[in-house]
Amino acid sequence: MATPESSPRSRRISQRIGAIAESATLKVDAKAKALKAEGRPVIGFGAGEPDFPTPDYVVEAAVDAARDPRNHRYTPAGGLPELKKAIVAKTARDSGLQVEPAQVLVTNGGKQAIYAAFATMLDPGDEVIVPAPYWTTYPEAIQLAGGVAVEVLADETQDYKVTVEQLEAARTDRTKVLLFVSPSNPTGAVYTPDEIRAIGAWVEEHQLWVLTDEIYEHLVYDGATAGSLPVVCPELADHTVVVNGVAKTYAMTGWRVGWMIGPADLVKAATNLQSHATSNVANVAQRAALAALEGDLTAVEEMKVAFDRRRRTIVSMLNEIDGVYCPMPGGAFYAYPSVKGLLGKEYGGRRIDTSADLAEYILDQAEVAVVPGEAFGSPGYLRLSYALGDDDLVEGVTRLQKLFS
Repeated sequence: MATPESSPRSRRISQRIGAIAESATLKVDAKAKALKAEGRPVIGFGAGEPDFPTPDYVVEAAVDAARDPRNHRYTPAGGLPELKKAIVAKTARDSGLQVEPAQVLVTNGGKQAIYAAFATMLDPGDEVIVPAPYWTTYPEAIQLAGGVAVEVLADETQDYKVTVEQLEAARTDRTKVLLFVSPSNPTGAVYTPDEIRAIGAWVEEHQLWVLTDEIYEHLVYDGATAGSLPVVCPELADHTVVVNGVAKTYAMTGWRVGWMIGPADLVKAATNLQSHATSNVANVAQRAALAALEGDLTAVEEMKVAFDRRRRTIVSMLNEIDGVYCPMPGGAFYAYPSVKGLLGKEYGGRRIDTSADLAEYILDQAEVAVVPGEAFGSPGYLRLSYALGDDDLVEGVTRLQKLFS
């Protein structure tokens, strides 16, 4: 007879799910919002979402869709045919990549697209090379899919961009996929076309797959362009999965519409997975995404002007703090300063040895929420999103300046 300690009930959570860590960025954002709800004047640099509302024409399309009985029923698990066609047209317009609707899977946000891609590509033990600093979800999705994330760290001395030599040093007989992200979350790093070509040539030489996340494709500055890897390296198009969505470009983080683009057989397999996991994405959200993609890019251009202004402000102010060095990000809406010069010291009788300690201290003492570099595979740094109002941004960094003056 089973005892309470040995019964099936004692194994309350599977090892696979128990090994997944909570999203660090969402955890910080949730804590900041909870403190605000208590009346504390917390300024949050944690969440990676635009502070702008979704464009009116997109919202109106959703209202109309909610009234249409067609959207009250199941629709194809892989996405509305009209939306898939719009994604094909948008992809050709924005990156130059030519695909067919059969190569598109509409997902519940970019996160589901990332997991679906890894779950479809990886067998247990397959390795994925993950450049670090990385967005916190990537290693967890790889692990959940049965793969092994192999981290390759690029620090501020190389503008947070990995080299071919580093990638080759990390490659083994188990390597199957390279994760490639430009512009990057959390660093804002943007690879040049020549750097992309060099990495693409290495991928082709070793017959690897690529998953490239292009969610920040429109948020680049100083005349730079976000080159799409399968366009810059067309020889890789049949072995590349592209992940994208409406969240960042159209200020639609809460609508949860993303997609993956890849070879038709791989997308069909991922669609089969989705047919059992979630079925179709909510039809009202899909109709809203359709309106966004069929509209112009005026909204993102307006946001980009504000983000560019905030980018320059936050980098300048952070670099005024003794012990902090912040490179100028080339894309996205994140600053990723090194805070190594602040560590190993005492502040107010409290010793701060890690960037995780530092983030906790900053929240307690300055009521400013930031995400520590530990969440992104690179201790010694902080991530600050500048997708918040100008006044809050200045006030938040001013608090940091006073805290470490």
